[in-house]
Amino acid sequence: MNTPPPDLSRKTSSQQIVTCDLVQFRVTDAPYRQITKVPEYQISDILPDDRVLDIGANVGAFCLRAARLSPHVTAVEPVTADLLEENVRLNHADVRIIRGALGTGMPAEITWDECRRMSPTYTLGTLIQMAGGCDFLKCDCEGAEWLIEPRDLDGIRRIEMELHIPPISPVPNPALLDYIGDRYTFSIDRSPVYSTLGVMGILHATRK
Repeated sequence: MNTPPPDLSRKTSSQQIVTCDLVQFRVTDAPYRQITKVPEYQISDILPDDRVLDIGANVGAFCLRAARLSPHVTAVEPVTADLLEENVRLNHADVRIIRGALGTGMPAEITWDECRRMSPTYTLGTLIQMAGGCDFLKCDCEGAEWLIEPRDLDGIRRIEMELHIPPISPVPNPALLDYIGDRYTFSIDRSPVYSTLGVMGILHATRK
């Protein structure tokens, strides 16, 4: 009698949760964080006509709430895109999803907690073209923000961005900081809602 080989695949369970502001999420026991709340980002001034670009969307904590304020939301996510798609459907949200990451345009290995994945990457300029423009940029991409070409921020009215420092990221890009300092009124929250080695703070910037 032949014995079938053991099933060595990772079995995951999932559950549905609802946040206090009535956003629904499907979460699983996958080996990475699934973020459902992002109080560190300021989104109340998203305008109805704003084209919103959410880079590093995770499972949708920012983009699902942004979609309540604007019907023009694009989310970029390289690792948790399957769950992100499920959560977009669950909330009947008008969110376009790009499976990829911010980068140089060359494929790269993206790490999020215990998950590593080869992913296409796109420059910010390319992502903006793919999204049909950008007025409001949210960016949380574990250090890849320093690859942004300053000129690609032209035309962006508002920026909400987590800024990283070593060991998470390379050394900050002075040209990007100078561009933001010259053209935006900004503040940096030095104490995000969590304390993580390698996080400089949360940038809140409005075009002058």
